[in-house]
Amino acid sequence: MMKFLYKLERKFGRYAIRNLMKYIIALYAIGFLINMFNPYIYYLYLDLDASMIFKGQVWRLITFIIQPPSSSPLFMLLALYLYYIIGTNLERVWGAFRFNLYFFVGILGHIIAALGIYIVSKAVTGTGLVVSPDTTYLNFSLFFAYGLTYPEAQVYVFFILPIKMKVMAYIELAVFVISIVTAAISGDWTTVVAISVSLLNVFIFFFATRNYRRIDPRDIYRRHQFQKQVKSAMAVTKHKCAICGRTEQSDEDAVFRFCSKCDGNYEYCQEHLFTHEHIKNN
Repeated sequence: MMKFLYKLERKFGRYAIRNLMKYIIALYAIGFLINMFNPYIYYLYLDLDASMIFKGQVWRLITFIIQPPSSSPLFMLLALYLYYIIGTNLERVWGAFRFNLYFFVGILGHIIAALGIYIVSKAVTGTGLVVSPDTTYLNFSLFFAYGLTYPEAQVYVFFILPIKMKVMAYIELAVFVISIVTAAISGDWTTVVAISVSLLNVFIFFFATRNYRRIDPRDIYRRHQFQKQVKSAMAVTKHKCAICGRTEQSDEDAVFRFCSKCDGNYEYCQEHLFTHEHIKNN
């Protein structure tokens, strides 16, 4: 499986969306504004309703992902902040391609589950069972994935209580299982499907990339700092004006010349080549 992922990354890695969580958060912001205007618009026209999709409303295959995590502005901001922090950290560890793959495979799983349940139930009972999962639990699964990736990292609950991420992952897994059981008892199959697909996505991805569980966050930080230093070292300018400091990097159209009347190797841009005072050592 790892070899297959490596092949995919080599072939399609250049198409990966960098900083994916920024775009996901922007979609949630749009969804939040829509809900503020009219909370029924999402359920009437945008959610993952298989019965309406088969009637031609195919845009629902995409628009269902804009449902925000909360209708409360305060909780919404907190959730989006946590999504951004965790999502960007996972992308830094996994790489943009694999983070894209994780998220979009999860979305595809929601779509397949919703359409599959509707088709099978309609064939068996004559009445299609409509489940309309959004990406809420897929986003929650990022916390679980973060705990598997950074098991020894610590977070501070309520900014006071230190707790390791692996403990948080176990707690979230327990919450997911309890939520599935509770939803199944109450007949809330939408929640059952959303949680099951999200958990399945986590386990499939980590089975395929299980070596990532052994990555030390300090190694990731050192690698990131090294890459920044390499880029900084490579950004060496060949030309620089002795008057204004302009370089070929700051101005691609600038032309530079050495002055034959100055003592030493002084280079000037075209603007200052004939207007500068000549430098003499004596």
